[in-house]
Amino acid sequence: MSSTTSGCYDYSKEDIGYDSTNEDDEDTRDAKRARRDLAEKPKYNKREKAKAHSSVFSAEAAADEGRRQRVQLLQLNAYDRHKQLVNTYQLYFPGSTAGIQRDNRNDKRDIDVIKDHHRFLWNETEVEESWEVQLAKRYYDKLFKEYCIIDLSRYKENQFGMRWRVEAEVVTGKGQFVCASKKCEDRKKLRTWEVNFGYLEQGEKKNALVKCRLCFECSYKLNYHHKRKELTKKKNKKRKKKRKSRSRSRSSSSESDSYRSRKRKAAVDKLEKDKAEKVEADLEAKASNLWSKPAEKEEEKTRDDVLDEFLGDLFL
Repeated sequence: MSSTTSGCYDYSKEDIGYDSTNEDDEDTRDAKRARRDLAEKPKYNKREKAKAHSSVFSAEAAADEGRRQRVQLLQLNAYDRHKQLVNTYQLYFPGSTAGIQRDNRNDKRDIDVIKDHHRFLWNETEVEESWEVQLAKRYYDKLFKEYCIIDLSRYKENQFGMRWRVEAEVVTGKGQFVCASKKCEDRKKLRTWEVNFGYLEQGEKKNALVKCRLCFECSYKLNYHHKRKELTKKKNKKRKKKRKSRSRSRSSSSESDSYRSRKRKAAVDKLEKDKAEKVEADLEAKASNLWSKPAEKEEEKTRDDVLDEFLGDLFL
C-alpha cells in the first residue's frame, strides 16, 4: 500500500515556529512606519513656535552695537575718544551743534576793554583796583597830550571828534608839523587853535581845553559856526635887546671872543677828563666789589610792570 494517505503525513520536515503569509517581516514594517511619518503633517503649536516682536530684535541689535562701540572707545585715548563722540553727534544730529557751542557774548579783547573804560582825562586821585581800569589808565599814560587829532567830518553840525596822539604820530609829526585833521596831510601855514572841547563820558557831560594845529582849509571848518581862540607867539622885546647887545659886543671885541672860546674849550676838556677818570674809578670799584657781595635775586615783576610791557608791545 502507498504511504501518501492523510493519516501518515510527516510534520517533522516543516518549521515548528508560527508563520503566516499575511504577516510582514520587520524590515517591511519599518519601511511602512517611515513612509507614514513622512506623510503625516506635524501639529503646529503657536505658543512654542511664535516669533518675537521687531522691537525685541532692534533692542538686541542696539545692545550688540553698543557693546562693540564701547570696546572700540575704551581702546582710544581721551582726546581721540572726544573727537569720535563729537563726530558721531554731528553725523546723527546735523545742525544741532549750536547747543554745544561756548557762549562767547562776554568775550572781550584787550582793545575792547580799553575802549569800555577809556577816559579823555583822568583824575590822578582816583584809584580803582580792577585790572580793566588799570589797563585803560596805563594806556592813557602812554598817550601824548600836548596836541589833539581832530575829526572834522561833521563840522557843519558843529560836532567834532578829538583824541590824543600816539607815539607813531608824534614820530611822524602828525598833529604838530602836519595838519591835525584826521584826513589831511598838509604841512604849510599851520595855525594853532585852543578849543573848548565838550564831550559826554559815562553819562556825564565834561569839558576840556585842548590845542590843535590846522591848515587854512581845516581852520575854516573848525571856525565854521564861531571863531575859536588862536594861539600866537608873543614878541619878547627884552630878548631882542639882549640879542642886539650881544651882536654889537661880538663885532667890537673879536679878541675877547677868541679868549673866551679858548677858555671855554679848556673848561670843556677839563670836564671831559674828570668824567673819564670818574667812570674808570666807578668801573674799578664795581669790579672789586663784584665777588664781595652775594648774588642778587631777580625781583618778581609787579602787575604794573607787566601792564607797562604789554602796552609797550601794543604801541609798536
